[in-house]
Amino acid sequence: MDSGLFARALKHPSFRLGLFGSAGFLLLAIVSVFWTPHPTDIVDVPNRFGEFSSVNWLGTDYLGRDQLSLLMVGIATSLKVAALAVAIGALIGVPLGLIAAAQRGWLEAFILRGNDFIFAFPAIISAIIITTLFGPSAINAMVAIGIFNIPVFARVARGAALSLWTLEYVDAAKLSGLSNGQISFRHILPNIASLLIVQATIQLSLGVLAEAGLSYIGLGTQPPETSLGLMLKEAQSFFFGFPMQAIIPGIAIVLFVISFNLLGDGLRDTLDPKLTKAGGIDVAS
Repeated sequence: MDSGLFARALKHPSFRLGLFGSAGFLLLAIVSVFWTPHPTDIVDVPNRFGEFSSVNWLGTDYLGRDQLSLLMVGIATSLKVAALAVAIGALIGVPLGLIAAAQRGWLEAFILRGNDFIFAFPAIISAIIITTLFGPSAINAMVAIGIFNIPVFARVARGAALSLWTLEYVDAAKLSGLSNGQISFRHILPNIASLLIVQATIQLSLGVLAEAGLSYIGLGTQPPETSLGLMLKEAQSFFFGFPMQAIIPGIAIVLFVISFNLLGDGLRDTLDPKLTKAGGIDVAS
């Protein structure tokens, strides 16, 4: 994003709020790699369920671990899983969408029916299948969410690309001797990048929700690692006695999703003001 575009984006209230929130979560995730207020792997049972204090800003959990430290590491884990899942979806789905738009006929139909097949197995079902075969873990949750992201990016890329294949500059590229593949990646992809970036921010927030859900039911991140969903799972037994154990990671998940959705809204309006939430391009067919 060049300086002029960034300056214009900053005038958008959704972008400003989303950027501020997203940057905050990203900063916490990066800092947690190098430093946390307290070690997250040291159990201090006598000090469990500690209240907010100058030593433990957000109190301690049922094992006496510092809640702020766990929250920082949990944000990093959830963000890593969601980001890698988005990368899997984009790296596989976007080329498939471009191929479907460029090669009409049986190949397009095959890709679309493959998308429908994957959509028939939501991330939770994919995770159950994968963890049954390989065991529950953050990596397997990431793969399950990533597989579900593939048809999302494929449909967005195909729908956006179809509207560009009818334009004159594409006809000129054909006359110059470029193949459909070269046209797709040299001319089509750069022109739909803004739409894909917006979709990536949306899928990132959905990825955090999916990871939280999978970890909550025991199919995602496993101890001694932690994530926002795992923090919720561990806190459910103590909710009525110590509600802050669940409220803290719950608020973090809500703010994360809101921040990245606002960022996506601002990016969408800045990069392509013609786009609406429903999309000015058919991404569902």
